[in-house]
Amino acid sequence: MIVWLNGTHGAGKTTTAAHVQQLIPNSRVFNAEKVGETLMDITPGLPATDNFQHWPPWRPLVVETARLVLDYTGGTLVMPMTVLVEQYWREISTGLIQHAIPVRHFVLHADQDTLRRRIEGDTLLGPRPSPFRLRYLEPYAEAARTWLHGEAEVVDTTHLTPAQVALQIAEAVKS
Repeated sequence: MIVWLNGTHGAGKTTTAAHVQQLIPNSRVFNAEKVGETLMDITPGLPATDNFQHWPPWRPLVVETARLVLDYTGGTLVMPMTVLVEQYWREISTGLIQHAIPVRHFVLHADQDTLRRRIEGDTLLGPRPSPFRLRYLEPYAEAARTWLHGEAEVVDTTHLTPAQVALQIAEAVKS
């Protein structure tokens, strides 16, 4: 099984994923961003883009990597990864379904002010807010309005700690 944690930057995906992994037996965290980083390391580089998700190989590589890891380890993969383009989510989810891999898709949601505050207050990425991360607030809001919230179980993280969010997700998965 895959527990996919979607949502934009500042929603708490990475921190929550570590807590979820502790609550679901035989689970591992797989960050699909690492697949994108591998593609970014190809030299000479792939065609220029502002987001590795736009490279067509990224989506099937995420599916195949998840499938191969699950074939090898069994259990559950907890995958914290923002996917805001509906077509990309369809490619990934359809690929996983074709391999008979069940997916529980959760969106970690917070209001725009909370997300902005979290991004601006994130000291792990430096003293200034990340323009890259802030740039995804509006695309997230648009995806949430048009398709994303209808495709997933939405967990409002605005007033919850990552541990509380993780407990809510783990209980939903176990039920």
